[in-house]
Amino acid sequence: MPQTVVVLDAGGHVVAAKREDGSGIIRFEVAVGKAYGALGMGWGSRTMMERSAQNPNFLTSIATASGGRVVPSPGGVLIRGSDGAVIGAVGISGDAGENDELSAVAGIEAAGLKADPGGAKQ
Repeated sequence: MPQTVVVLDAGGHVVAAKREDGSGIIRFEVAVGKAYGALGMGWGSRTMMERSAQNPNFLTSIATASGGRVVPSPGGVLIRGSDGAVIGAVGISGDAGENDELSAVAGIEAAGLKADPGGAKQ
């Protein structure tokens, strides 16, 4: 499936984006929302999905506070530097969330950085 990949710096600003031919026109916003939510909460979007399933009011509160900018689906992965500090996040949209997350982790690790997708399975 064609994917869209977005990289945000630690302040939530887009520093890189790539959309494959045929990727849906809203995929950019979804990818940004996954990465933005990860940065905003300090955990990968998988954790946000898990917590929202347990407490839907949590997601409603986060969505309201962020102006609807968060997407609670796997594929928003924090990027950590060698010291463990968050230096940005990758958001990917275009496939199932689990596959988006695998792609984000692979890209981050290929760059020699640590990927933090969040979630209970970590």
